[in-house]
Amino acid sequence: MRSARFTLDPAFTVGTVDPRLFGSFVEHLGRCVYTGVFEPDHPTADASGLRTDVLDLVRELGVTAVRYPGGNFVSGYKWEDSVGPVDERPRRLDLAWRSTETNRFGLSEYIAFLKKIGPQAEPMMAVNLGTRGVAEALELQEYANHPSGTALSDLRIAHGDKDPFGIRLWCLGNEMDGPWQTGHKTAAEYGRLAAETARAMRQIDPDVELVACGSSGQSMATFAEWEATVLQETYDLVDHISLHAYYEPLDGDIDSFLASAVDMESFIENVVATCDHVGARLKSKKRINLSFDEWNVWYMSRTDAQVSALDWPEAPRLLEDNYSVLDAVVFGSLLIALLRHADRVTVACLAQLVNVIAPIMTEPGGPAWRQTTFFPFAQASKYGRGQVLDVRVDSPTYRTDKYGETDLLHATAVRAEDGTVTVFAVNRSRTEPLPLEVALAGLDLTGVVEHSALADADPDARNTLTDPGRVAPHPVEGTALTAGTLSATLEPLSWNMIRLA
Repeated sequence: MRSARFTLDPAFTVGTVDPRLFGSFVEHLGRCVYTGVFEPDHPTADASGLRTDVLDLVRELGVTAVRYPGGNFVSGYKWEDSVGPVDERPRRLDLAWRSTETNRFGLSEYIAFLKKIGPQAEPMMAVNLGTRGVAEALELQEYANHPSGTALSDLRIAHGDKDPFGIRLWCLGNEMDGPWQTGHKTAAEYGRLAAETARAMRQIDPDVELVACGSSGQSMATFAEWEATVLQETYDLVDHISLHAYYEPLDGDIDSFLASAVDMESFIENVVATCDHVGARLKSKKRINLSFDEWNVWYMSRTDAQVSALDWPEAPRLLEDNYSVLDAVVFGSLLIALLRHADRVTVACLAQLVNVIAPIMTEPGGPAWRQTTFFPFAQASKYGRGQVLDVRVDSPTYRTDKYGETDLLHATAVRAEDGTVTVFAVNRSRTEPLPLEVALAGLDLTGVVEHSALADADPDARNTLTDPGRVAPHPVEGTALTAGTLSATLEPLSWNMIRLA
């Protein structure tokens, strides 16, 4: 097989990585919150009821912005239920996931959770524009952010939170294009409501950062028309438009599944084109960025049956996909797609953080462990900071039913402030290693610091409660930097990180 190759040159860059590209998502869905991040009776729980074993893994994962409280959950959310004395908070039916919400974990607990992750963890709060509207969004903003001296800010202080929460990044609803959404709206209806809400929130704080709902997927019948209509109403009032995408192998088509990032990159580029078209039509010099605030591998075809079988339980086991090496390689490729568009994707949230289609799993009263998808995210978050270099691969291809001829190599590279470079690369071949040559131009690099790979002879290998360490990245020998050329061999079906200094 011929080699794959590309050239790296610091004169050709995509853009600077916004740290919020490595965000995640905590929704009141299944066990993400209860027995996930929050389990007061757990042996590792702190005084706030947060699982410290989970906190340790979240810090290791390198999560930044954390979107909350949903997701579909937010379209029935009453923020007032989630504040004040816990024993006085009401129990509510959650229509989105056919569960009972106890509200034991609420707004104050969410902010406390972020503080314990560390200063890099930024709140990303969604407001309910499904069953509620402008007034409720303003009330939540006042409660959360106003220092004192008003009814709602003083109520927050009375509840024990003297300091404002300082939430700057807000989502104006969730997936309002989706017929499954409580309070689903047409693009014109949502665009007007989002504009009214944005305008009012900016009257309280002109510096808020706002995300309008984009399409719930590129396959939606209203895709692009939805974005164009919503942005026509909101262009000068919002900073981002959202994208959501999930991928799974359908009908046993593994080759197309491995090429899922082809669809993700197409989705990003099509939304950028739509945003820029609206901006041009409005004669605006402003640029709308993208918030890819839900993305992951998700075996979604199983979900409807799981949810419809529920009878309003508390924190049921839902969407607890156990990820394989195959899934992790696709997951890593999705990360590469986000990095390759860092000039416009300035926020991204892996959905979700714990138990629910998540990189971290827990057992009630028991251990927490890393899924296979944990490792690509942790490596990208740690080493994918800086300038994304323009990578244009010359690669062998393979045939897919969904995407036609597709490159076996999917890759990007990030140059840090100290001049070191990290290459992230996926070999999509299920059977053959892929030789890789990278020409380095204008980069003062002398050697390979590390080459690690996530791969396994069994593509179905996965980490479980009984074998939590079955899969982990391993060092790769033989990778070398000689006379300005990096030479490596990428194992079949592998995620690779190569660090150069």
